[in-house]
Amino acid sequence: MQGLLVSQWGKVKPQFESRENRTYGIFKAIVYKTQVVAGINYFIKVQVSDADFVHLKVFQSLPQENQGPSLVSFETGKTIDDPLTYF
Repeated sequence: MQGLLVSQWGKVKPQFESRENRTYGIFKAIVYKTQVVAGINYFIKVQVSDADFVHLKVFQSLPQENQGPSLVSFETGKTIDDPLTYF
């Protein structure tokens, strides 16, 4: 994902698992959109099982702030066919 380095992406999964109070064997980004603010909001469709998907909103601050990505919100119960929208 543009700007959200793979090493940074690894910091998103534990945030999501903590908020969901469970762990996921699959956590694969399928598609994403961006929104430029005072940093970047990433809206990401993530596969969490063979048939289950979640939509994540992840904020990445400006580089000079030297902070990792932060999970802002998420939507569960999604399918591969659900459109990824800004939320």
